[in-house]
Amino acid sequence: MSTSNLTTSMTASVGSTRRQIRVSWKRHLFRTLGTAFVWFSFVIVAVAFLSIILDVFLKALPGLKLSLLTEVSTGMGGGLKNAIEGTLVLSLGSLLISAPIGIAAGIYLSEFGSGFAGKSLRFLSDVLVGVPSIVLGYVGYITMVIYLGWQFSVAAGIITLSVMLLPYIARTTEMALSNIPQAVREAGFGIGAGEGTVILQILLPGAMPAVMTGLFYALALSMGETAPLIYTAGWSNYMWNGQLTNQPIGYLTYVIWTFINEPFEEAHILAFAAAFLITMVVLGLILLGRWLMVQQLRKRGAYQ
Repeated sequence: MSTSNLTTSMTASVGSTRRQIRVSWKRHLFRTLGTAFVWFSFVIVAVAFLSIILDVFLKALPGLKLSLLTEVSTGMGGGLKNAIEGTLVLSLGSLLISAPIGIAAGIYLSEFGSGFAGKSLRFLSDVLVGVPSIVLGYVGYITMVIYLGWQFSVAAGIITLSVMLLPYIARTTEMALSNIPQAVREAGFGIGAGEGTVILQILLPGAMPAVMTGLFYALALSMGETAPLIYTAGWSNYMWNGQLTNQPIGYLTYVIWTFINEPFEEAHILAFAAAFLITMVVLGLILLGRWLMVQQLRKRGAYQ
């Protein structure tokens, strides 16, 4: 090799090395900045979350007594036994209605939703997610409380919450099933299984951790709603007598929304106690859903 060729080769090699060093330096800088930004964002979210929890807990602390769970509301005081019971009745009742319909809709959207009907259902589901919950409550008030004559009642509140939860459950189920590889479906058909068997005995069990997580999120969402229930469930200081219509019911979010505006310290303490209970239950449901999903994935070897 001539001297000029050797010099040219060495110059090109040095230039390539410098470019690699320059690229590596830039990558290192952006990676450092990105890591710092992620940690900064995490700290902001964590501080905001902990400050809210701590503030609510400190203001609710004087009211966190056994009587809170054993006594019903009396005016602007008393306990929250009737509100706790009403929250459980409304949330679990709405989940019992919306879960089967939402899961069935999600199965249809995932497995058969490529046509016009599926696209239309998906579009309407997205629109329903964007409808303010107070609008759903007003529609429930017009149709069930007034037109059907149910008055403020458990049935009106449960049905309104069910309509609100349906799109969330349907889209969660659809995404869970869509994440299962197509090869799993082909393997099921290859051993002679029909569509129903493949969906119910192969796909749905595999997607169940994500579906269950979606159900827990939906349950938490229903517990935190106020607007749809003001127009449909009303409010009651008494325990539920089992009647579905023509009988209002209490719930925790009404206590938060109403009692905090009263000029009495006892009402404020009760409102913060209700807020603390709701926050802890919602947090517990989210953590439980996450734990169940991780446990199921670990059994399948998909989570370390």
